[in-house]
Amino acid sequence: MSTPESSRRVRVTSPRTSAARRPIIPTGTREIDEQTRLGEVYMHSLIQSQLRLTLAVIGGVLLVLGSIPLLFWLVPPTRTFAILGLPLPWVILGIVVYPVVYVAARIYVRNAERIETEFTEFVGRQ
Repeated sequence: MSTPESSRRVRVTSPRTSAARRPIIPTGTREIDEQTRLGEVYMHSLIQSQLRLTLAVIGGVLLVLGSIPLLFWLVPPTRTFAILGLPLPWVILGIVVYPVVYVAARIYVRNAERIETEFTEFVGRQ
């Protein structure tokens, strides 16, 4: 025989409020991960933006540094001109070139990070 106390049922529940939820993946990110046509378009756009930036920075550096031999060719006195006892070509090629390259690198990194941030924000909103 069963007593009323032994037949009493107990409901056990688990709210699991602390359980990890599945992250919501934005559509744009999913498109890229699944390598769909839209994802390819997104990636192509990012690569094109990075390529344009790279070519612009390289072009600017080549223009500035490439004009140095032109300066020496068009203005012959610059070949023998001295600054603090050092010939001008040495000063330009040994001192001035490095800040130009440094500034170009800083411009490139800042703009590349901006492009990546804008791309991440755009894809994250999709």
